[in-house]
Amino acid sequence: MKNKEIKKEFENEVLDISRVERMTAGGRRLRFRTLVIVGNKKGKVGIGLSKGEDVQKAIEKAVKKAEKNVITVPITENGTISYEIKSKYGAAVVLLKPQSEGRGLVAGGTIRAICSMAGIENISGKLIGNTRNKTNNAKAVIKALQGLKPIKEKKEDNTEEEENKEIVTKQKHADSRNKTEE
Repeated sequence: MKNKEIKKEFENEVLDISRVERMTAGGRRLRFRTLVIVGNKKGKVGIGLSKGEDVQKAIEKAVKKAEKNVITVPITENGTISYEIKSKYGAAVVLLKPQSEGRGLVAGGTIRAICSMAGIENISGKLIGNTRNKTNNAKAVIKALQGLKPIKEKKEDNTEEEENKEIVTKQKHADSRNKTEE
């Protein structure tokens, strides 16, 4: 048998481990719930939440889920995001702001972990919501990063500006025709 070398594309980090119980007729059933972040530090990041009989099984399941839920984050040349964005998930509200080059990761806890796994080097983040629930905070950060759209680079020949001017003039002509018809 040949030994297959498994090339890992993503690094993972365990964000939260908690014990959960359910009551049955025979007593309490104990399981573990884990929240895991995976990322390649080049613009891809994902989170996974899973339960298992022991911690190791829960982590493995969460890593598999996180790798399936990977999103791509548009990162600028400065290693930051394009613009400020605010996102809400449950009671968690997150505010992410771009920073100048060399400023670093100015964020705590969940935001710091997710942004470093995504490869964002310069960002300022704040948890505005009134919750300390790491799961909701992580989902709010992912939702914010997912909502980012890359800014188009300006073309040297200014064709984009000319197209916008043509559209505006066409709208003005259409408006003037509508007024004369009335």
